[in-house]
Formats: sequence, C-alpha cells, structure tokens
Amino acid sequence: MKNDFKFCPMCAGKNITNINNRKWECSDCGFVLYNNSAAAVGLIIVNSFGQILMEIRTKEPKKGLLDLPGGFVEHDETTEQACVRECREELGIDITNLEYLCCFPNTYEYKNIQYKTCDAFFVAKIADDTQFNLQTDEVSDVKWCLLKNHQDLEKLPLAFDSAYCALDFYLENYK
Repeated sequence: MKNDFKFCPMCAGKNITNINNRKWECSDCGFVLYNNSAAAVGLIIVNSFGQILMEIRTKEPKKGLLDLPGGFVEHDETTEQACVRECREELGIDITNLEYLCCFPNTYEYKNIQYKTCDAFFVAKIADDTQFNLQTDEVSDVKWCLLKNHQDLEKLPLAFDSAYCALDFYLENYK
C-alpha cells in the first residue's frame, strides 16, 4: 500500500511527489511532510497463574482478533504514562508495576493509510481478582491465555506482528 496525496495539503497544487512513502514534497510551494514512525505501547499483563491478558478488538483494524492492551503514545507523554492511561481507558484498571520488555516495529493500517509504529512493550502483574470495566468501543472482551511455548503462541489469532514478536521475546527471555 502506498500513502498518497492527490493535492498538496498546503497550496492544493497537483505537483506533490511521494518519495518512498517516507516523505512528500510539493514543487509548487516547497511543502515537505515526513512520514515518521509513531510511538505506541503494548502491555503483557500477567496473573499469578502465568496467564497473559489478551483483548478482543471491537473495531478495525483487525476487528475480532486478539491484541495486547495498549495504544499510541500521546504528545508530551512517556511510554510508561501511555501504558497507565491505556489500561485505565481500555480496561478500567490502574497498573503501577511496569517493567520494560522490548520494542518492535509495526505497521498499523487504518482507513487505507499505513502508519509505521515503534511499539514498546512492558510487563505488568495484576491480582487474580482484578475487576475490569471495559471500554467497549475499543475492547469487546478479554481473555486469559496460558502460553507455555511457541506452539501455543502460533495458535493465537493475533492482530499485529509486533505483539507476536513481543510475546515470542517474552517466552524466550522473560518467563
């Protein structure tokens, strides 16, 4: 997929050039737009049984597939603050014991536009009796998954490659 403009967002001229889907330049007015990676976070939330909390996505992209809690980092926010905010928004829970795990690149396609992201993953533990208050326009349900090995991971219908890579890293290095 190629992200394209038909007209320059600044001058509305038609002489806008897409350079490797990384930069757009308008020869009419000199406008330049860089397509830099966005920061995003994901959480591997674990209970005392070693199960990992997965969300079932309510909307596109990847509606109905499993995902780790998380989302885009907002302006002037750290990745840790984004983790806390996303858990409050999506799950209705407060987390405090974050531990950085790893990061992986990802492609997030939304309404025919590709967004390249750098997804930072964290591990957090929560009590078994934690009650969730789901943001149902984002998360239709949650599911606890016990991943003992790579074969268990491969069976999961995961929404994003970066989540697969993070869970694989977790199984290999953390568990």
